[in-house]
Amino acid sequence: MSKPTPISGFPEWTPAQRMIEQFVLDRIRTTFELYGFAPLETRAVEPLDQLLRKGETSKEVYLLRRLQADADGPAGDDSLGLHFDLTVPFARYVLENAGKLQFPFRRYQIQKVWRGERPQEGRYREFLQADIDIVDRDTLPAHYEAEMPLVIGDALRSLPIPPVRIQVNNRKICEGFYRGLGLTDPEAVLRAVDKLDKIGPAGVADLLAETAGASEAQAKACLALAEISAPDASFGDAVRALGVSDPLLDEGIAELTAVMETATAHSPGLCVADLRIARGLDYYTGTVYETQMIGYERFGSVCSGGRYDNLASSGTVRFPGVGISIGVTRLLGLLFGAGALTVSRDVPTCVLVAVSSEEERPASNSVAEALRARGIPTEVSPSAAKFGKQIRYAERRGIPYVWFPGADGDQVKDIRSGDQVSAAAGEWTPPRADLKPLVGSAETGV
Repeated sequence: MSKPTPISGFPEWTPAQRMIEQFVLDRIRTTFELYGFAPLETRAVEPLDQLLRKGETSKEVYLLRRLQADADGPAGDDSLGLHFDLTVPFARYVLENAGKLQFPFRRYQIQKVWRGERPQEGRYREFLQADIDIVDRDTLPAHYEAEMPLVIGDALRSLPIPPVRIQVNNRKICEGFYRGLGLTDPEAVLRAVDKLDKIGPAGVADLLAETAGASEAQAKACLALAEISAPDASFGDAVRALGVSDPLLDEGIAELTAVMETATAHSPGLCVADLRIARGLDYYTGTVYETQMIGYERFGSVCSGGRYDNLASSGTVRFPGVGISIGVTRLLGLLFGAGALTVSRDVPTCVLVAVSSEEERPASNSVAEALRARGIPTEVSPSAAKFGKQIRYAERRGIPYVWFPGADGDQVKDIRSGDQVSAAAGEWTPPRADLKPLVGSAETGV
C-alpha cells in the first residue's frame, strides 16, 4: 500500500490542536447557554432544492450518491446533498417541528458542514461551525438583531485569541438606497457590492453596469454608500448626506442605529457600522454581520450572519429569524498556522502510575482507579521497565507526575521539578494548573 496523502480542504488536527479545539468549543457552548440558547443538531443531508435556495452555491454543494446507484433509475439519493451551512437545515427543522417548539425559539448548533470551494489558508471543504439563531412566528422584534453581536462578542472574548471587530450593516439601507437611485434589481446590486474586496471599486462598477443596468452616476453612488463606516450611530448622517430618499432606507437606518447604540452601551468598540458589508446570500433581509480578527483582516470574516424573514415559511405562515455563525475551523486554522495558540501538554493525562513488576500491575491499576474516581486523569505505565525508563516515557508524553506504589507507602514525583512526596490515592490532589491541559495565547502564555 502506498503512503497515504492528505486530502486538501479536509483538516485533521493533532491531539494537541484537538484539545485546543475542544476548549474553544466548551467556552463557546457555555456562552451560548448563558444567553439561553438550547442545543440542536440536524441531519447532514438536505434535499437539493432546499440547499440551493440561498443563492450562489450550486457549484459548492456536495451531492450524495451511492457508489452502485442505478444511473437510469429514479432520482433517490441523487436529490440529496451535504449541508452547505447550518441556517438552511435549521429553517427546515423549524418548519417540520413548529408544533413542538416554543417561540421565540433560541437554538445553538455546533456541527460540521461541507463546501466545495477552493481550499486555501483558513478555508476548508469540511469545517466546523458554531451557530446561534432566534426565530419567532410571524414577527421577530428588531431588538434580537442587536443581541446577536453581544453574544458573539462575549463568546470570542472568552477565548485566548486576538480581539475582534464586528462589522454591521442593514440590507434595508442598501436596498432602499438602490431603489431610491432608480435601480430595479437590488439583489444584483448587493451581489456586486459584496465582491468589493475581491475585485475592487472599478470591477464592482463594471459588474453593476453589466448585471444591474447601473449608469456611471448610479454606480458611483452605490460605491459612495459602501465607503461609509462609523464606530457609532453617526453613519446615518453620512447616508442622508448622499441625498437619496426611500422609506425602506429610513427603516434600515433606524434599525442599524438601534444595533449600534446597544452594542456601544454593552461593549464599546466591538461593532462598527460598515456599509460595504452586503452578504451575497439572497435570504438576508435586515441586519447583516461580518467579523474580523484583528491582525488577520486579510483573511476576511471568521463569523457572519444576519436577519432573514422568508427563509422559513409555509403558505401564509412565516418564521422570521436572525442568526450568526462562528467559523470555528476557519478561526483555529488561521491561529494554528500562525502558531498563536498553545496548550500546556499534548495529553490529558496528569499522572502516570508506575509498575514495579507485571505481578504488581493490579496494585497500580487500583491506584489509577482511585485517582480517576476523584477526577484526576490517570494512566498506568505500559510496561514494568526500570523506573528511569517509565519516567522518560512520562516526559516524552508531557505527563507532569509519576506515581510509585510501594509496600511502605506510595510516592508521587513532579518530574519537572524533581520534587517527590508521600501520597495516598484517596487524598492527594495536583495543583489546579496541572489537573488539565491549559490553553493560552502564544503571546501571553498559558
